[in-house]
Amino acid sequence: MSYASANNSENDHSDATHSNDHLSQDNHSDKNGINLNDTEKGHPESQQASQQRAEKTHFGFQQVDIAEKQQRVASVFHSVAQKYDLMNDIMSGGVHRLWKRFTIEMSGARPGHKILDLAGGTGDLTALFSPRVGPQGQIILADINDSMLKVGRDRLINEGLCQNIQYAQVNAECLPFANNTFDCITIAFGLRNVTHKEQALASMFRVLKPGGRLLVLEFSKPIYSWLNKIYDQYSFHLLPRFGKWVTGDAESYQYLAESIRMHPDQKTLKTMFEQVGFEDCQYHNLTGGIVALHRGFKY
Repeated sequence: MSYASANNSENDHSDATHSNDHLSQDNHSDKNGINLNDTEKGHPESQQASQQRAEKTHFGFQQVDIAEKQQRVASVFHSVAQKYDLMNDIMSGGVHRLWKRFTIEMSGARPGHKILDLAGGTGDLTALFSPRVGPQGQIILADINDSMLKVGRDRLINEGLCQNIQYAQVNAECLPFANNTFDCITIAFGLRNVTHKEQALASMFRVLKPGGRLLVLEFSKPIYSWLNKIYDQYSFHLLPRFGKWVTGDAESYQYLAESIRMHPDQKTLKTMFEQVGFEDCQYHNLTGGIVALHRGFKY
């Protein structure tokens, strides 16, 4: 869950790749050949994303200016970053770990692969990918919110996971990587916070290698009417209270509930995949459609 910054980032930091010890900017290619200097020059998505738009968008159920949404989404994740993992366990009863393991199983990741974990936050997927791709592989844990990125970096370093992991503060709508770079891209619980989702999907398609795959794990629409009623009661009445008790912030979890309802349903998101060029697109409903995993390939 995370996204945006001043001039297309939620923070006043520019897109940057970071070492394992500090989040410093680096405009050079890394030792594994990922070109971080090719920052979308000449790509329409970058040119569009660099311009401030006057158009409106939604922040939960509210209509706001795009710049205001970027700032407010940033504020949400700055607020919850330190207790993000705890709240995920409380909100899902720990089931989010099973959703993420299923995502890893569907990724096809193997030794030597280069993985981009977008909206990677506190690093759950990165921690699972690291042993799979091995010392010859590489994972970039990327997020637009520096508070989330720092929590993820510190956690992974504390767990001894640093050999094949790098960190980057990026905007999903204009990824600062060369064409055909990654074998797999994942974005878990982050796409719904992106303002221009089609632009982000197109950017992900561009940086995937031919044969690569994108996996989007996201809250979706329950497929049973009885479950939908229970889920609405839980989301709008219990989630904000949990947020208040655990983090002291009810508003961020009210936004979470509202942002889920504004996110495209399963079939619509599958169509969005196809419209930017992904093929063999499919989705898997998890926990009755409360969450869905979408997968598409670049050929």
